[in-house]
Amino acid sequence: MNSRPDAPPDDVPPDDPLDDRYADFVGLLARHDQAVRRFVRALLPTGDGVDDVMQETALECWRKYDRFCDTATEVDGEFTRWACVIARYKTLSWQRDRARDRLVFRESVIEQLAASAELRLDRGDQEREAIERCLDQLPADQRRLLLSVHSPGESVARIASETGQRARKLYSVVQSLRKLLLRCVESRLASESSHG
Repeated sequence: MNSRPDAPPDDVPPDDPLDDRYADFVGLLARHDQAVRRFVRALLPTGDGVDDVMQETALECWRKYDRFCDTATEVDGEFTRWACVIARYKTLSWQRDRARDRLVFRESVIEQLAASAELRLDRGDQEREAIERCLDQLPADQRRLLLSVHSPGESVARIASETGQRARKLYSVVQSLRKLLLRCVESRLASESSHG
């Protein structure tokens, strides 16, 4: 029996590093699941097989997760691209298994679709980063107002009630902020593409 009050109880097993690793992996997979799923959907002619490929991809990612962590310089930032590479091979494997189906693409088509989807992933990452940087330039009250339209539990009406302003006026401000944000994002993306 433990005599020190701050010591863990004797019946609690020590932390298992595998549990921590698994929890990290599940968190990453949950955060990037939709991006990987969109990638897989872009490779399959119908929605059939997306769930199967996603399941196989998740299992393979878990099998190779330690190796990925050892080689990745930024685990969170590189996870989607790494998982999409695995998903591409799992999609090809799934397609081969169903080669008799007339709706199955040839491997060359899958490769072209994968290259196109990877470009969209890159573009999506650039757009997301540009949006975040442009949002960071806004004062906190304007950022909150702009995001209130898309945030659960927030609304323009609520902000209007809190600040004593008219909701109609705030909607007008939201429209102006959207235009400002769009110009900022377009400018950043144009600047990035001109610098290579």
